[in-house]
Amino acid sequence: MTENTVFALAERIRTAAEKKKIFIVAVDGRCASGKTTLAKVLSEMLDCSLVHTDDFYLQPFQRTPERYAEPGGNLDRERLLSEVLLPLKKGERAEYCPFICKRMSFGNKVTLPLKGIYIIEGSYSCHPELRCYYDMAVFVTTDRKTQKERICMRNGEDRLDDFLNKWIPLEEKYFEAFDVEGKSDAVIRS
Repeated sequence: MTENTVFALAERIRTAAEKKKIFIVAVDGRCASGKTTLAKVLSEMLDCSLVHTDDFYLQPFQRTPERYAEPGGNLDRERLLSEVLLPLKKGERAEYCPFICKRMSFGNKVTLPLKGIYIIEGSYSCHPELRCYYDMAVFVTTDRKTQKERICMRNGEDRLDDFLNKWIPLEEKYFEAFDVEGKSDAVIRS
């Protein structure tokens, strides 16, 4: 993604947000496509709050075969909705405890500062159960070669097979089931 693309997207968000008290943007897309980087840059440019869906992965008791069989089922949508999206839509302060997968426990409470713009970044953020709470959805994508290179750099070559055989197929199932890219307001290629 180019600097001009990011600047144009930030301006588009800023202009649309002027018409609303609360404006919520979802940044979804393929793993290692640049979602987190884009969301961080946008949050700095727009002085807004940023929430990562990585903080809402399933707790151990939720990790059932039935849940994983659902497209987008490995995100705790219920908690993201009740602790973040519903309070924000009401103009209230959102508070949540991030779930830390490495420890399989919750971290310290996060209280989002009251802002006019909020970005919810991460895989599965545009699930149909959540999509109606967003004012704009952005889909970030990249080619397979770049994706593999970034996964190796970020997670190590020993984790590449996990991504290729588990996480990427789960994402692709979700993208296809719900036409996430096609229903997004903007598509960014990195």
